[in-house]
Amino acid sequence: MNTWLFDLGNSRLKCAALQADGSLGAVLEVGHDGSAFDEAFAQLPRGFDSAHVASVANPALTVALLDALTSRCRRITRVRTQATGAGVRIAYADPHRLGVDRFLALLAAHARAPGPWLVVGVGTALTIDLLGDDGRHHGGRIAPSPTLMRQALHQRAPQLPATGGRVVAFADDTADALASGCEGAALALVADSRAHAMAELGVAPRVLLHGGGSVALAPRLPDAEFAPALVLEGIACWIATVAPGGATPSIA
Repeated sequence: MNTWLFDLGNSRLKCAALQADGSLGAVLEVGHDGSAFDEAFAQLPRGFDSAHVASVANPALTVALLDALTSRCRRITRVRTQATGAGVRIAYADPHRLGVDRFLALLAAHARAPGPWLVVGVGTALTIDLLGDDGRHHGGRIAPSPTLMRQALHQRAPQLPATGGRVVAFADDTADALASGCEGAALALVADSRAHAMAELGVAPRVLLHGGGSVALAPRLPDAEFAPALVLEGIACWIATVAPGGATPSIA
């Protein structure tokens, strides 16, 4: 069966074909502005058998993707957060309040190797989740990503540039100060989370870094493992270990 996996986030859509051995094919990316996809959407595949979709984007854009997929494939399945799956147990009392991207990243981390893992996602938001070596999710943190920090500052104070600058210890230029401060805030949250994880578990967790904004942080976290398609990996894991137990096709 020809199956494609779709990860719809708040700024871009990632997708890849699922290979026969459970691995991912080449990852394609399509940007969007929150209401419509850019012209690269026309390059997405057509005529495949099934699609598995995970989305944290707004409902209207999610529906737009599902509508577009109905003309491209025969079966669409929405992937949703569950209390347990693939050896992972979610900490949230109401699992559906945990974003499906975080859930899938945890599945993928656990499938890679026993933890503990500190799973750091850098997209519109900066998300940090602690996963024990036994698959127990110890909870997480959410903050604005460096990109969102810059955008928020620019919206409130338009004289502050939304992009640009280089990261230095102490900047003598506003753009550099913004780049250094926003990236430094993200790195400090990761460092603080690692320290708390060490205190809670008695062992330092491995850091697994993913998301569109993770490329900028990766050089500052040299001991982190870089997994840009981690959510798609999680969908593949979900299909292999969770979906046969009761997933149902849905375009809702």
